[in-house]
Amino acid sequence: MQHTVTFTHNDKRSSISVPTGTMLTEAAQLAGIEIGQPCGGQGRCGRCAVLVTEGDARRRSTLRLSRSDVDEGYALACQTVVEGDVSILVPPQEKIERRLTTDRVVAEVTVPVDYDYDQHQTIHRVYLELTPPSMEDQTDDWARLQTALRIQAGIPEVLCSLHLLQTLGKPLREGEWNVTAVVEKNLEFPERPVRLIEVFPGRVDDYSPIWGCAIDIGTTTVSLWLVDLVSGQVKAQVAEYNGQIARGEDVISRIIYSGKAGGEQEMRQRVLDTINGLLETACKRVKAKPEDVMKATIAGNSTMIHLLLGIPASSIRLSPFITAVNHPPVMIAKEVGINIHHEGRVDCLPGVASYVGADITAGVLSSGLETSENVSLFIDVGTNGEIVLGNRDWLVTCACSAGPAFEGAGVANGMRATQGAIEEVWINSDSLEPTYRVIGGGKPKGICGSGLIALLSEAFLTGVIDKAGNVNLMAATSRVREGAHGGEYVLVWGAESESGEDIVITRVDVDNLLRAKAAIYAGFSILADTVGVPLEMTDRVLVGGSFGKYINVEKAVQIGLLPDMDWSRFEFLGNTSVKGAYAALLDWRMRDRITEIAKRMTYVELSADNSFYDAFTSALFLPHTDMSRFPSVAEALAKSN
Repeated sequence: MQHTVTFTHNDKRSSISVPTGTMLTEAAQLAGIEIGQPCGGQGRCGRCAVLVTEGDARRRSTLRLSRSDVDEGYALACQTVVEGDVSILVPPQEKIERRLTTDRVVAEVTVPVDYDYDQHQTIHRVYLELTPPSMEDQTDDWARLQTALRIQAGIPEVLCSLHLLQTLGKPLREGEWNVTAVVEKNLEFPERPVRLIEVFPGRVDDYSPIWGCAIDIGTTTVSLWLVDLVSGQVKAQVAEYNGQIARGEDVISRIIYSGKAGGEQEMRQRVLDTINGLLETACKRVKAKPEDVMKATIAGNSTMIHLLLGIPASSIRLSPFITAVNHPPVMIAKEVGINIHHEGRVDCLPGVASYVGADITAGVLSSGLETSENVSLFIDVGTNGEIVLGNRDWLVTCACSAGPAFEGAGVANGMRATQGAIEEVWINSDSLEPTYRVIGGGKPKGICGSGLIALLSEAFLTGVIDKAGNVNLMAATSRVREGAHGGEYVLVWGAESESGEDIVITRVDVDNLLRAKAAIYAGFSILADTVGVPLEMTDRVLVGGSFGKYINVEKAVQIGLLPDMDWSRFEFLGNTSVKGAYAALLDWRMRDRITEIAKRMTYVELSADNSFYDAFTSALFLPHTDMSRFPSVAEALAKSN
C-alpha cells in the first residue's frame, strides 16, 4: 500500500507517497529533506530524532530515546518505518560551520629545492608544427600527429583514447596545423608509450601553468591543493567537511551505510560532490577551470578510497579485515567522476591494509620518518588512530579505533573546531572555577577536541574527576552536580552560552574520551613492545592530522594520550597526508617512494594481539594505571595536592 508522509522542516511542508515499510530517512530523502545519520543509520547516535505529530509509524528501536521522548512522539528516523499516512516534524539539523574555510590558506608550502619540471614531472606540453595535408600528402590526422611527435619531440609511440580521436581534427585545423599537445610520460621507463591527454590549437606559452591537484580525503575533512606543475607552486588551498559525514562520522558507520540499498552510490557521490566543489572553488581563485587540471593525486584511508571508487568496502570491517585493493591502478578522471580534464590522470596512492591507508604512507613520506636514522613514532590522531614506528631501515604500523570523541562526536556538548567552540580550558585549583578560550570569540556553543583534552586534564589535576573518570560530587563547587547521565561538571552556565543551555562534561563523555585516548596509547605501546623498542628510546614523536595542530602537549600527556617525554621531541606536522600527495604529484621519484614505503611496512593487526586488550584496559585511567610511565604527571599531582 502507498502512504502519504508529510514533512515539516524549517517552516516548510512537503509530502511524498511511499510504500508500507519505507524507512523515514528514505522518505525524507525522496522529499528532498536532509536528515543526518552520523552513526550510519544504526540507531546508535540518536541525532536523527524526529517528532511524529500525526499518523502511524512503527519504531523498530528506541535506543537513545527516553520513555518521555517516546510518549511525546519522538522517533529515530533511521529506525522507524511508515505503516500509514503520517506527519513528521523535523527539528533543525546540526549545521557544520567551518573553521577550515575555503577562504584561507591553511599551510605554508615550499617547493622542493631539487624540483626540476623537465626531469621530475610526468605531465608535459609539446609544441608541434605539422606539415599541412595536400593532394600530394593525404596522410590521416592521427598518423600526421604521431609523425610530428616522433620527429620533433622524440616520442616513438603514443596512446590515444577514442574521445581524443573523435575530436582531433578540430584543433589541428584551428591551429593551422600548429598545435600544443599535452602528454603523460613514464619518466622511470622512458621506453614505454606516452599517453596523449589533449591537443590545443596554436602555441601555448611554455611558462603558463599546467594544473594539477593534490587531494586528501579525510574521514572528517577533504583538503585540496591546486598546483602549477611547471613551477611546483601551490596556488590555492581549500578544505571542506566530507559530505559523507551525514551518513556516518566514522569509517565503520559509513561502511555499514554503504552496504544498504543505494548506499554505496550515495556515499561515492557525496565525496565526489565534496571534491568537485573544492575543485571549482580553487580554480576560480586562479581564474582557471576544473577541466584545465591534468592530474590529480589522492591520499586517504582505505575506506575513503574504496568509497570514492565505488568499490564494496564491507570486507574491511569483517574478519580477516581484507581490502579489495591496497594499490589501486592509475585511472582516468572520467572513470572516477572527478571533474578535472576528462583524460586527466587520477592516481590513488597505495595503502597497506584495511586500517592503514594511503593517508599514512603519504604522511610517512612527508614527515621524513622513512629516511630518518633514529627511531621515530608517527601518530595520526583521528577517528581511526594510525601509528607507525621505525626509521630508514624498518617500519611497523598498526591502527586502533579511537572513535570520534576527540572530534567532538559522542560527547554531550562536543562539536568540531569551528566558530564558537571552546578550544582551551583552565580550572582554578582553589575555587574550581573555569576560564576558557573560544574560537572566534563570542559566546561558546560547545567544546572541540583540543578543549576536551584540556578540560579532562584540568578536571583531573584539580580533583574534579578522579583517575577512573568519576566526577567528585563532593567537590566544593556548585558546578559539580548529578545529571541525567551521572556526575557532571558545568563548564559554562546557560546564561553565558549561545544556546542558553549549560555546557557540561558528563561521566559518559569522560568514558568516551578515556576509551579514545586508551586506544591510541595502547596502540603505540603494543607496537613498541612488538619490536622491542621502549617508547623512551624514540628520538621523535611526529603527530600528523589537522587535529594534531591544536593539541596542547602538556595536557595531552597529562591525560595519557601521548607518552611522557621531553616536549622538544614532539613535532606537530599538520596535514601530512595532503603534503605527501603534493610531493607525489610533483615528482615521480616521490611517488615511487610512497609505493616502497607501503611495501616496507609490516602491519600489526591489534585485534589479533591478545596483549592489546590488557594494554587498553591499563590505559583506561588518568593518565594510566602505571604512574611510573608518567613521572611529570605524578609530579604535577603532588604539587596540586
